[in-house]
Amino acid sequence: MKSPVVTVFGATGFLGREICQALVEEGWIVRLAARQPNRVLLSGIPRDRSERVAVDIRRRPEVARALEGAAAAVNAVSLYVQSRKLRFEDVHVRGAAAIAECAREQGVDRLVHISGIGVDPQSPSAYVRARAQGEQAVREAFAGATVLRPSVLFGPGDAFVSNLVKIARLPAVPLFGRGQTRLQPAFVEDVAEAVNVALHRPDSTGRVYELGGGQVLTYREAVTAVMKELGVRRPLMPVPFVFWKLIAALLRPLPNPPLTRDQVVLMATDNIAGSEIPGFADLELEARRFDQALTMCLKSVFS
Repeated sequence: MKSPVVTVFGATGFLGREICQALVEEGWIVRLAARQPNRVLLSGIPRDRSERVAVDIRRRPEVARALEGAAAAVNAVSLYVQSRKLRFEDVHVRGAAAIAECAREQGVDRLVHISGIGVDPQSPSAYVRARAQGEQAVREAFAGATVLRPSVLFGPGDAFVSNLVKIARLPAVPLFGRGQTRLQPAFVEDVAEAVNVALHRPDSTGRVYELGGGQVLTYREAVTAVMKELGVRRPLMPVPFVFWKLIAALLRPLPNPPLTRDQVVLMATDNIAGSEIPGFADLELEARRFDQALTMCLKSVFS
């Protein structure tokens, strides 16, 4: 019997790569769907267990073609900084809706949609609003979709720990406010396994899961943990959020600004899983703690 095909949109991204790896190990044939599917070498995924297809999720015919014959689909496409040519609504709302609608039309059995903790249609962040609108669009198009909302992702080769390392090397470490925003970083391999489990569990159909890692800590504590692992000591310098917003405004004209207003808004809001919403435990998974996996992440930064 031929193995089932799962189409993973955003397969070459940080999370998408891990999802593909987890699904191949589970026995799926993975169809890697991305704008440039050959750009990234995915080690550990044999050619006879994978297919590659070029897809721009803004183009419905390409989305539909990527879903032909698939038993399941995963939307792991994300955009963190928008530009004049590519807006949050293009990816997180219209693109997400296109995937869900085409999945339904193609007779796909299961759809997992990756969103994020803290989605809110009334948020001052355009990114967060688009995420919330995208979730709604997906539910309307594919009622049985499983929505996974991970907290900030971390793992080898990530952006979160890598940026903390850069900050820890400064003469003084600037904090967002007083650094008291609470985070619950989710290890990328744990989130990928949650996707795998969700695809196999009938009771996950139509449900929302918030995937917070095994440790809640403040931004200040995260920075301090990284400095401790690096063996460095730096003074911590609180910086009011109003100044961060001013800096983001000044950087806005740049093609790829290192800081945006949306990122500042996110750093002013706790990013932890809701106690009343299903999470890792409901998928019978144990999420790793930030301090348990930090050494592994730092090795990748310096390798």
